[in-house]
Amino acid sequence: MTALATSLAQQLHQQKSFFATGQTRSLDFRKEMLRRLARAVEQEQEDIITALADDFGKPAFETYATEIAILLAEIKFTLKHLHKWMKPQKVKSSFLNFPSKDYIYAEPYGISLVIGAWNYPFQLTLSPLVGSMAAGGCTLLKPSELTPATSHLIATLIEKHFPQEYIAVAQGGPEVSQELLQLPFDKIFFTGSTAVGKMVAQAAASQLIPVTLELGGKSPCVVDASANLPVAANRIIWGKFINAGQTCVAPDYLLVQETVLPALLEQLKKTIQTFYTDHPQDSPDYARIINDRHFERLSRLMQDATVYYGGHTDASQRFIEPTVLTDVTWQHPLMQEEIFGPLLPVLPFKTLPEAIDQINRQGKPLALYFFSEDKAAQELVLEQTSSGGACINDTVSHLANPHLPFGGVGPSGQGNYHGKASFDAFSHHKSVLKKSFWPEVNFRYPPYQDKLNWMKKAFDWL
Repeated sequence: MTALATSLAQQLHQQKSFFATGQTRSLDFRKEMLRRLARAVEQEQEDIITALADDFGKPAFETYATEIAILLAEIKFTLKHLHKWMKPQKVKSSFLNFPSKDYIYAEPYGISLVIGAWNYPFQLTLSPLVGSMAAGGCTLLKPSELTPATSHLIATLIEKHFPQEYIAVAQGGPEVSQELLQLPFDKIFFTGSTAVGKMVAQAAASQLIPVTLELGGKSPCVVDASANLPVAANRIIWGKFINAGQTCVAPDYLLVQETVLPALLEQLKKTIQTFYTDHPQDSPDYARIINDRHFERLSRLMQDATVYYGGHTDASQRFIEPTVLTDVTWQHPLMQEEIFGPLLPVLPFKTLPEAIDQINRQGKPLALYFFSEDKAAQELVLEQTSSGGACINDTVSHLANPHLPFGGVGPSGQGNYHGKASFDAFSHHKSVLKKSFWPEVNFRYPPYQDKLNWMKKAFDWL
């Protein structure tokens, strides 16, 4: 066994020993630790903003809104409702078990491995942690190596505020993740690409470890002829180009009813100029691409497509201008993979059934967006497509509501989190039947002579 493997195994053993003491299970402990996390995030706000700026030029406003505020809101919501989530849930008993009382108990899985993503490296690592803490478990965090400043900040914050037998951080590259996936965790929570998600799922399956996968996919955005085009443009451009398009639920491509396509394209152009000026490279409100590999991948994807607006790049800054692309076919490389960057291909459609058919030919996406004033059309899209989540006349915003579970379907993920869904993701829901010693009903016991007909009549009555 390598020194790395030995060190990680020892860390897991330490957490298992601490979990076995039962300290993490009480409501008071869980709430105090969640409050401690909230205080730590509030105290480290400036350092968090600096780290994200160092890693890929994320604007302070975006960092606060999408990394800090959303996490603090999640903690606040959890603290408010945790006592209710922890209570055993009484359910109806079965006639066959009369008399009995039946319950569902939520118990922590135990020690959870949380593998975070690089695009929102602070929030996507610590939001699942909130669920693990709320459920009463211990957690080992693996932040992304692609954002070293944020990864180091997370490690420092956790080490400063929590004992490592309760929450620990393992920094490093893929070799660390590979070693971690060999260990017998009680739960694995992964956020990242579908390709890596498959490897995580295979590793978890080999040990029968329950897993939550938060992946991605090509999230479509559809605009029909009835939509309010200026408002639609604002919401599409915001959702697409926040974080320079490096968002798992960003509109990946735009399907526009052909009768309003020219007008919407012009509106998209005006909105980009309003948001980021005529020179987005000089805008303080626009992030950069995470690394050279992704910059080069995105640059290649633009080839053989018509640039309607944007297209300027600067490799020295890993800058790619907000770009709208037309004359894109379904066979173009842009349409063969999740873009995950500031490129927005626009395709026309004639009728809504045609657009729905094209969406359904692709893999099930993490999100779907539809802009329309037509209520019947809205319901048609929701009923005839499948996606992890959806917005009508907006983009991205559904993930900010802790009352809504967030997750994918099929290739875009499995399992949900946010709010109670996070608590559930890290909890085993144990079925419990309770009986007293009296009365003792002998009907179910042998000998069965003359009981079968009574049993059949009982089921007919039910």
